[in-house]
Amino acid sequence: MAPRILFVDDEPEVLDGLRRMLEPYRRQWELSFASVPEVAWEELQHAPIDVAVLDVRMPGTSGLELLGRMQAHAATRSVAVVMLTGLDDRTLKRQALELGAADLLNKPVQREDLVARLQSVLRFKAAQDALRQANAELERRVEERTRQLAQSRLDIIWRLGSLAEYRHPETGQHVVRVGYYSRQIAEALGLDREFQETLFLAAPLHDIGKIAIPDRILLKRGPLSAAETAIMRRHCELGERILRGRAPFGPWRPGPLGPLGQTVAECNPLLDKAAVIALSHHERWDGTGYPQGLAGEQIPLEARIVAIADVFDALTSQRPYRPALERDDALRIILEEKGGQFDPEVHAAFFRALEDLQQVRQQWLDRFRGPWSEEPAYESDPVCG
Repeated sequence: MAPRILFVDDEPEVLDGLRRMLEPYRRQWELSFASVPEVAWEELQHAPIDVAVLDVRMPGTSGLELLGRMQAHAATRSVAVVMLTGLDDRTLKRQALELGAADLLNKPVQREDLVARLQSVLRFKAAQDALRQANAELERRVEERTRQLAQSRLDIIWRLGSLAEYRHPETGQHVVRVGYYSRQIAEALGLDREFQETLFLAAPLHDIGKIAIPDRILLKRGPLSAAETAIMRRHCELGERILRGRAPFGPWRPGPLGPLGQTVAECNPLLDKAAVIALSHHERWDGTGYPQGLAGEQIPLEARIVAIADVFDALTSQRPYRPALERDDALRIILEEKGGQFDPEVHAAFFRALEDLQQVRQQWLDRFRGPWSEEPAYESDPVCG
């Protein structure tokens, strides 16, 4: 497509002279002419103009005012501008250049000078356009790669969180639902978007410590002994230890390895939050939980949120030792634990988000329903212990 050049001057005879002057270049350039600035402005907004040649002095809207308007609008900011003036005023030239003009020519302009300036401006404009297109393509690729990396990270986290669930196949989509529930509750609490999204990614790792619990305990039929219960409860501390483990060479980067001895959580704030949740999601608001017996706001907020999300999903999901509870029965149990197991504010946010939680549950219903010859061990439902 030929470059498009718009000439704007309130004197028709000047426009006629420019038209005749550039007649030999009509095969190279598409030329248009306007004697009214407002008409020119409409064309600039709706037609792909490459260069605008503006008279400085015009009644109504001056060339400088039109230039300023062009620079203020994203759609016209990239149009190269050459100013024409009959005045030999250095202040005027400086003013035009400061507003974004590419050049300023004095009237009467010679054809050789005008053609040379237009060719120069068009070359510069073509280079700018190519750079802009290259940057846009680079940004698109970066956004696509960022999206792919975010999806890969989410996939890895959920697969890691599902490791413990594979030893309890009856729990199906539990870690996925807990992640979604936790995010909805955090939103109902009015927490910022970054907190919500980090919690969404970290919550599925809350039971990662169960991969370190022996099968003879994790898969035992019937209730656990006191000693076995103590071992089972260690999954909180084991999960934190897994997520805060020492990284062999610190944050990854190309080139020489980083300093030894950094923890994984120090390298990754997401894993730091996941470690906090893994350690504290069985603490109770009244201080009777485990493993540290924390109470009230001593319990990290993210753990208080995941605690109620975890319990809600456990109560409404099928287990080998009991069927899933009806929604109203599960909510009755949770309602009774306000101020006991659950932070009252988080408890209230849970009920505000309940409709959204129900939608998540319908979307992520357990897809696994297989026979289980031996019932895995249980202390009790999370709401009780």
